[in-house]
Parts: sequence; C-alpha cells; structure tokens
Amino acid sequence: MSRLLCRLTREDFIDNANPVATQSIIPKRIPYGISDFGRMQRENAYYVDKTHYIPLIEAAPFYLFCIRPRRMGKSLWLSILQHYYDVNRADEFDELFGDTYIGQNPTTERNSYLIIFLNFAMVNPALDKVEKSFESNGRDEIDSFLRRYAQFFSEDETQHIASGQNLETKLRRIFYYATEKRLKIYLLIDEYDNFTNTILTTEGKSAYHDLTHGTGFFRHFFNLLKGTTGGQITGLTRLFITGVSPVTMDDVTSGFNIGRNISLNARFNEMVGFTEAEVRSLLEHYRDGEWLRLPIEPTMELMKVWYGNYRFGQRANTSMFNSDMVLYFLDEAYEQTLLPTALIDENVRIDYGKLRHLMSVDKRLNGNFSQLQRIVETGETVSNINLSFPLEELTERENFISLLYYFGLLSIDGSVEGQPRLRIPNRTIKDLMYGYIRRGFRDVDVFRLDMLKLSDLMRDMAYRGQWRPFFEYLNTQIQEQASVRDHLNGEKVIQGFLIAYLNITHYFLTWSEREMGGGFVDLYLEPFLLQYPEMKYGYLIELEYISATQFNDKKFDKSLQQEIHEATKQLTQYANDPRIQQVTEQVPVKKVALIYKGWELVYAEEIES
Repeated sequence: MSRLLCRLTREDFIDNANPVATQSIIPKRIPYGISDFGRMQRENAYYVDKTHYIPLIEAAPFYLFCIRPRRMGKSLWLSILQHYYDVNRADEFDELFGDTYIGQNPTTERNSYLIIFLNFAMVNPALDKVEKSFESNGRDEIDSFLRRYAQFFSEDETQHIASGQNLETKLRRIFYYATEKRLKIYLLIDEYDNFTNTILTTEGKSAYHDLTHGTGFFRHFFNLLKGTTGGQITGLTRLFITGVSPVTMDDVTSGFNIGRNISLNARFNEMVGFTEAEVRSLLEHYRDGEWLRLPIEPTMELMKVWYGNYRFGQRANTSMFNSDMVLYFLDEAYEQTLLPTALIDENVRIDYGKLRHLMSVDKRLNGNFSQLQRIVETGETVSNINLSFPLEELTERENFISLLYYFGLLSIDGSVEGQPRLRIPNRTIKDLMYGYIRRGFRDVDVFRLDMLKLSDLMRDMAYRGQWRPFFEYLNTQIQEQASVRDHLNGEKVIQGFLIAYLNITHYFLTWSEREMGGGFVDLYLEPFLLQYPEMKYGYLIELEYISATQFNDKKFDKSLQQEIHEATKQLTQYANDPRIQQVTEQVPVKKVALIYKGWELVYAEEIES
C-alpha cells in the first residue's frame, strides 16, 4: 500500500465525493450473493473473468479437489464449469461466454458433457434427518439429470435408472450406461463438507465419526465414486469437488486417493477471489457509472486492510481479496459519499462462527485454543501446511495450523528457513479470531461477561476518555470467575486476552507490538475516525507484568516503581512517533500504563505529557 491505513483521513474520502462521469455508461449489477453464472450474464451483472483457468483445469488430472475459504467464489466457479461443459447449453455459448477469455479461445471439450451437480449445503444436518436428506437431494438431482438428458437414454434405460432404490444404485446405473454409450459425465460437488462440519460442531466427534468411518453412508458414497474413477466403469469422466477443509475428505477417502488435490498449487492461486487489478477495475467501473462516489486510491487501501492479503500456495506471488467481502462493500457503498456503516458482512461472521469446534470439540477447550491465543497475540506463526489429515490428528500443531490456513484465518506471507510464514490476512479475520477467543471462554463456562455493558464501557473510552472503568470491570470479573485465571499466565497472554475484549466494537483499530518511536508499543488503540468521525480519544497502552511468584511482598513495591518508570519512559517515546502526532492533530491520544501481578491489575494510571 502507498500509505498506512492510519494515515488516511476522512477528507481522503470526501474531496472527490461527487465525481463527474468520465464516460456515459450504465453500470452492471453488483453480483453480491449471486453464484449462478448464467444468471449473472443474462441479468447484466459484473463478472470478473476467470475462464482462462478452464484450459488449466483440462490439462490437470481428471478428478480434482480444491479447498478455499468461505465466500471466495467456489460455487460460482463450479457454475462456470457447469455452463461451459453442459452439452445442452451449446446454443447459449455465445450469449454466456462471448465476451470472456474462453469465449474467444474455446477448447475442444466445450459443451460435451452431461452434468451432475450436487450441492451438499442443501443437506439437512440434523442428526436424525441427515441421511434421508442426503438421499433425497441426490435423488432429486438424478431425476433432473434424466429429464435434462432424456435424448441420450432410451425409455427402458431411463426407467431402469429411476427405479433404483437409493442414490448409490441410481448413480451406479448412470455410470454403467454412460460407459456403454461412451457418454462423458462431469460430476461437480459443492460444499462437500458443509453438513459434516455442522454435525461436528453441534453433535461432537462421535456423531461425525459415524458418518465418515466404517459403514457410514457418507464414506460409502465416496467409495462409490472411487469405484467409478478406476476400473471398468469409466462413465465418470471428470470430477471437481470444493469445500473449506481437508479433514472430512481425509476421513472418507484416506486423503482423496481418487484424484488430485490442487489446493496448494500456486497455478490456481487466482482461480477464485479477486486480484488487486480486478478490484481496481471494479471500482473504476462503478465510479465511471457514478454508482460509487468514493475515490479509488484510499478505497483500495482500506479494502486491502479489511478484505485482502490471501495467498493460496507457498509459491503464489499474487495477493488476493475475498470476493464476497469486496462485493458487499460495493453494495453497501452504492451511491454513498461515506463508507458503509459496517465494514464486516454479517453473513461472513455467521459462516465463520460455525468453526468454533476447532477450539472446543465436545464442549472442552483443547490444545488448539492455546495455539490460537498465541497466534492472536503475535499475528503470525511459522509452519508447514499439510495437504490432508484426519480429525483424530487435528490437535497436532501442524495440522491445526494447516486447518486455520485452509479456512482463510491464516494466509501465506513469505517463508522462514523454508517454511511458510502464516499471518492473519486482514482486519475482518482478526475481528473473527478475537471473537473465537471470547466465545471459546464462554462456550465452556470459563469466562462470561455482560457484553452489552462492555460495549458501553468501550463507547465511554472512545467518546468520553473514561478508560479506567473498562479495565476495572475486566479485573473484577477475573476475580469473581476464578477458572479463567488458569489461562492468564504471562505478559503476552494477558496482552492477547485484553485485545480480544478490546475488539468487541470497531471504535478502535487495535495494533499490538507496532513499531513506534524506535520501540514496539504493547497496545495502540487507533481511533477509527474514518468510520466514527466524532470520536474524541485514542490510546497508547504500555503493559508491564510482574510474575505473582517472582517477587515477595518486600520486593514488590520496588519492582512496581521500576515498572512504572519504564512504562512512563516508553509511552513518552511512542507518543513522539510522527503517526501519533498526526492523529493528535485531530483527537487526543491518552497514554495509559497497566501493570499486572499475575492475573491481577495492580496499577492503572494515565501518564501526563
């Protein structure tokens, strides 16, 4: 970025708030929430062309598995494949693909497949209904398949397929006939792990295990697919499966041994999501059409901080944006001269909220919770990324870190001694991870707070400069809820704990260990003036820690005075940083020293200039 987010001012977004259109155009619809490629093209929605990846997919092995984070465009990609390869859509090719890369450079396989499209997000995850729902959804798709491609099957063959008692039988018969008739079938499976993740979250490991191991119906389904991709039944010509986690696939197929996992292949880094150039083109299109009245450069900087910085593969060079988040922003900013009221889409928050089982499988905090705390404290970690692993091995460090990467909670940012450096990609994900820490404590009854009261205290910090009640309230609750103390051992742990609760609102952009004035400030609560222009205060916070066992009562007073002196010195140093000086031209930045003895806050004072 050309400038740090903290250097953006509200004037950057207002100076050119009412541009004169550079050309007379009717802007395309903003395709927020649309994953049907045909609908996008027919209803004049803006499409970011990804069709140049079709030849790469054709050159790859026939059976593919690709993991990407939620809301990155996986469903839309499968819809593109569906429309491109469907034999019944040959007469629609120019209408749908005429202005795309593949429209100008079609492959020989275009419109040459019979398509089966299974969306497992439509399966009811209720434990007493999941198998019946899985069967029902599959049978409905097969019935539709037989109607769509009736010209390829005789009446007797159609009746024979339809008479199958279950999805397995119907699929097997379809593949047999396709083999005999030399028909090519492309099977697309979207959200393959949607209902298994929900069952794991709501019902626990045992219920999940019953689905994916032994005689579980989901494992048997993938055994069927394995049988059709090798051996004498060759009707299943191509297969493309998407999801958000490799865990279920490992459990049902022992690591997707029926094809190629391309999730870490850098060649496919830009297949879903938006590049910076693609986001810029989006902004320019809507600016030219006078739908977007925010200037491009500061908007790009803001969006990169909140929605960008994803890389899919250690050798990938291009940083990607979450496409759904970008489209949400555009939809919210429609014809506005100000930023959207909320920069985080609640749908994203809800989707990622389903991932709580990472930390609290079967209602108990596991080793993953401590790892997550350490990552939140530092913002990064170094680890290899494993291609697959079963649920039973999730608490192993590399597997858990790998899963955070697949979910989009971490992303690749360079390497350290040959291993990927993984960082929290953006502020949206940071916000979600802070929420995981809070909910992890709450879900297992380790620590519960009145969040409404805490939000009110944060507002008092932002608008009235009353910071002390917030920290005193936390300290009082720690005293009253003793079980949380086992998780509060050490300065970095205390710091991460405070950050998690300082981020329940967006009044402040919270920075930890940020380099300032020749040092690294423990906590900088930067007033988010772009979003809240009437805010009155920001905060520099220096956190000092005295081990509860290191000093006896006689030495404590002397140690406390030393820590106060050191905190005062450091805060004065940080306050002289030019970035802080720039903020203080708009609002005061209070300097606060917090000193903890173990988990207990023993000193909290404001340092005067």
